[in-house]
Amino acid sequence: MRILVTGAGGQLGKDIVLALEKHNSVLKENLKIDFLGLDRGQLDVSVRDQVFKVCYGYEPDVIIHAAAWTKVDECESDLDKSYSINALGTRYLADAAKYLGAYFLYVSTDYVFDGTKDSPYLEWDRPNPLSVYGKSKLAGEEAVFGIPFHCVVRTSWVCGYGGANMVKTVLRLLAERDELQFVDDQIGSPTFTEDLADKIIELALGRFTGIFHVTNSGVTSWYGLAREIAALAGYDESKVLPIKTAELYPPRPAPRPANSVLDNMGLRLSDLALLPDWHLSLDKLLRQLKSQ
Repeated sequence: MRILVTGAGGQLGKDIVLALEKHNSVLKENLKIDFLGLDRGQLDVSVRDQVFKVCYGYEPDVIIHAAAWTKVDECESDLDKSYSINALGTRYLADAAKYLGAYFLYVSTDYVFDGTKDSPYLEWDRPNPLSVYGKSKLAGEEAVFGIPFHCVVRTSWVCGYGGANMVKTVLRLLAERDELQFVDDQIGSPTFTEDLADKIIELALGRFTGIFHVTNSGVTSWYGLAREIAALAGYDESKVLPIKTAELYPPRPAPRPANSVLDNMGLRLSDLALLPDWHLSLDKLLRQLKSQ
């Protein structure tokens, strides 16, 4: 079996590659998976010729598409770049997968929803993205629906050991400032790349199809997450203060969903284990970062 991983230089892509290495470590030599992880410098998914050259040269049985432009506010001001990477790039890979008969797993986002629902979003709820980023990722989802064997994994509030994320930002600000402010009227489920990568590999190797919401268990606000980071890192959590989204100055260019909570119904009804509670995975990540 050959697996191609795009976006292997990003925080999720790195952990997907590590998860594949870990998977191989417990297998006999003749059962090991052949995989190829490519970062943006090795494969620009927005260039069709590159996509087809790589895919036809490697001939993967499975494509895990983790590459994306995730800078939400920058997407808002650069429509062409956002759609070129998130929508067209996904279409090119989906076309290659279709021609090769490969299974295709696409990593999507909570931003495909508008956040107005008063309960967690199900896989079958109708998307209604507010931002350019969310719209471009939904366009990516639509690009894969024509492949016979495809899976869309929606996730939220992603944090990991590699790359920039909320956890690292809060740790830096705690060391620099006497007071931090984070919004308490946006809720979601912090999701940790080590846990997410393992589930992505499980879904891909099991050839699960359709849409799956995959987040760590539990719900909090950005304010609640920042306070927990402070507490676990040994800071005075009273340094972290709550504010409303409307009070942010300057305001963010891209609108955020107020409710980003995704119900992992697909996993639950498929008798697949849910990801651990986010508190546990946050503690693990903080210990990893402290030991670096």
